[in-house]
Amino acid sequence: MANITLNQYLNEVQSSWDSRSGTRVSELLSFHHAHVMSSKLTVDGFEKNIERIVEPPLDEIVLLHLRCLNYVNQQKFSEAYYEQSALVQAFTKLFQTQKEDNWALYIMYVISLDIRLFAIKADLELAKKGAHKPGQTLEKAAECLMGLFRVCAADNRSSEEDTKRWGMLYLVNQLLKIYFRISKLHLCKALIRAIDASPFKDQFSKSQQVTYRYYTGRKAIFESDFRSAEKFLTYAFERCHKNCRNNKRLILIYLIPVKMLLGHLPTTALLHKYDLMQFLEVVQAVKAGNLLRLNQALLQHDTFFIRCGVYLILEKLKVTTYRNLFKKVTLLMKTHQIPIEAFLEALKFMKVEDIDLEETQCILANLIFENKIKGYISNSHNKLVISKQNAFPSLATIS
Repeated sequence: MANITLNQYLNEVQSSWDSRSGTRVSELLSFHHAHVMSSKLTVDGFEKNIERIVEPPLDEIVLLHLRCLNYVNQQKFSEAYYEQSALVQAFTKLFQTQKEDNWALYIMYVISLDIRLFAIKADLELAKKGAHKPGQTLEKAAECLMGLFRVCAADNRSSEEDTKRWGMLYLVNQLLKIYFRISKLHLCKALIRAIDASPFKDQFSKSQQVTYRYYTGRKAIFESDFRSAEKFLTYAFERCHKNCRNNKRLILIYLIPVKMLLGHLPTTALLHKYDLMQFLEVVQAVKAGNLLRLNQALLQHDTFFIRCGVYLILEKLKVTTYRNLFKKVTLLMKTHQIPIEAFLEALKFMKVEDIDLEETQCILANLIFENKIKGYISNSHNKLVISKQNAFPSLATIS
């Protein structure tokens, strides 16, 4: 296939189209297929061969694909994106005319993936030239994909087997990847609502559902909805194929901080298995209630945590660390009435800067409000009075 001639290629495309083989046509229009390695496909005058061999309306799509390939071979990705964008728009019109038919979904999948990847490369190319608006090509690609999404979402009359709505989740995942990359998460809401309302919500392919839950989990983190984030990311991690180690690791980068916030600490074995030992010191510091150690761990690996976008979540673990530190103080005091000064001294020992009695009282009040400590503050005696039963409930049990 890497040495296929132009005429062989064109005849193969037309034959596959005539036999309604969506998978075969998709391969012949994909930039991840071996045919793109052939130097014979973009010889001078290839347009005339297309006109002679390929019938309308497929001829326009093949022409745009080979033009795009020509620019890819020249490493001109802005031009390649322009041709792929035109291809997607041409296919969208064609796809819309295929009433009560969805065999072309496979073609939609590959051209949707390729337009996103070309948009990324085009934006990098533009950035080198000093483009003022990062992600501008990706934003345009999202508009193209939304055109396809509308076609799929509007196909309500076809039978369950032949409906184009089976393609909705794939497109949503491509769009989520774009919106996360260009930091426009507010645009995800309508897409998520559409999938949640779909009768096929739990019937899409497992791989697509894993991708979808990964991104909805990350969005839930952004909205500080950590319970939902845990549910979505756990689903993604447990159902991600065992051989997809890098994907499982990527999911864990977000799942571990969320679970820690909810009181579930990862094992050293898990961190070692997925090469996430950057979290080990954080875990041990939180467990020990050691604020000084936690701050040092965050500082030591701040580049990694910031790049992954979890630094601010990990900073929230200071509240849990306060709770664990104060639990140790109460155990040492061996009484259910502890002077606030005892907690203040513990914070000073952990080198918490500019801390005073009033701020210490405020920290305790927040922990009580969040049900992380059962008790109350006696202002008249300047003491924390804790419950004699389960004064420090397990974080995993707090709703």
